Amino acid sequence: MNLGRSPNLTSDPLAWALPPWVRAEAQAVYDLPFNDLLFRAQSIHRENFDPNRVQLSRLLSIKTGGCPEDCGYCSQSAHHQSGLKASKLMEVERVITEARKARDAGATRYCMGAAWRSPKERDMDAVVAMVEGVKALGMETCMTLGMLDLDQAQRLKQAGLDYYNHNIDTSERYYSEIISTRMFADRLETLGHVRDSGIKICCGGIVGMGEEKADRIDMLVTLANLPEPPDSVPINMLIPIEGTPLGEAEPIEPIEFVRTIALARIMMPKSHVRLSAGRTAMSDEMQALCFFAGANSIFVGDTLLTAENPGEDKDSALFRRLGIKPMDREAR
Repeated sequence: MNLGRSPNLTSDPLAWALPPWVRAEAQAVYDLPFNDLLFRAQSIHRENFDPNRVQLSRLLSIKTGGCPEDCGYCSQSAHHQSGLKASKLMEVERVITEARKARDAGATRYCMGAAWRSPKERDMDAVVAMVEGVKALGMETCMTLGMLDLDQAQRLKQAGLDYYNHNIDTSERYYSEIISTRMFADRLETLGHVRDSGIKICCGGIVGMGEEKADRIDMLVTLANLPEPPDSVPINMLIPIEGTPLGEAEPIEPIEFVRTIALARIMMPKSHVRLSAGRTAMSDEMQALCFFAGANSIFVGDTLLTAENPGEDKDSALFRRLGIKPMDREAR
């Protein structure tokens, strides 16, 4: 049984390539009987990864709140009344101290996030120093700072940044329903700068924001059809936050969420699919299904930027029950 896709055939065997994904093809996969979908996703997962290893990452908010963007899901937007107070950029030494704690607790990738539309020049020296300091600890480095120009991306690459996170959030069609202070094309432009600088891309989205099934599929089609699919694809389940426009959004149905994870795995076989925000609202059984569907990365720790996250004890207990072990850095 061929679980993959057939390449475009040309007279030059070196020019064989998979055709771009289209929504109709992706939707046909998404709509497979659930058992067939999971079998296909798990089979593809096993071809590319150890099915019983999950990558552990830690996320730290290095600058919280006061963001000028109006993302409807975000407690850090200055447009919303979430009660979150803005903070200044964290000191470099404190960031490195927190990264050392994360490394000692088993995390292999350290992600640093700042609530900015884009970093200001006055902050770049500190950001560069953070990357250099975390890198010196032997960890992979990741940052999410908003939009970047090419010069900023190149500076981060020179400092040793391994990954840059910049989610597209949702489909291009639905994007303006969630955010009005920037365009979908702005997201893609930053991804281009990151890619051109040689930094690996971490890019995914959020589901459960009132979007349609077609929007979730289109989001994954966009990601899979980038010049290179993202190395990491975080799939976030919306955490409704009081005071934001999506504070009372209806949660996505669990099976539909698992289908989204499975489709991401099938469409991007070599990417790390990260089960990201929203795990506090998931049962152990739902998370287990997500791992079976191809998720192989999580954030560990009690918080994700400003939202709650399952504690390390709970994650460790679940891993023991499932026979899952943390992914070694050498295995990625």
